[in-house]
Amino acid sequence: MAFKIIASQCTQCGACEFECPSGAIKFKGESYVVEPQKCTECEGAFDTQQCASVCPVPKTCVPA
Repeated sequence: MAFKIIASQCTQCGACEFECPSGAIKFKGESYVVEPQKCTECEGAFDTQQCASVCPVPKTCVPA
């Protein structure tokens, strides 16, 4: 399973893109998106999902 970004809540700050260890987050169109085939949910690298931990808006980076 991968994470997703709820576009209507995203402030486009870009914090998640730079923290993603698998490079799964990209800016496309008018918002950030998670490429599900690349998202590892940070397993094996971190105890928590980095996108969710750095996002300034709670519950914007969530499990898909």
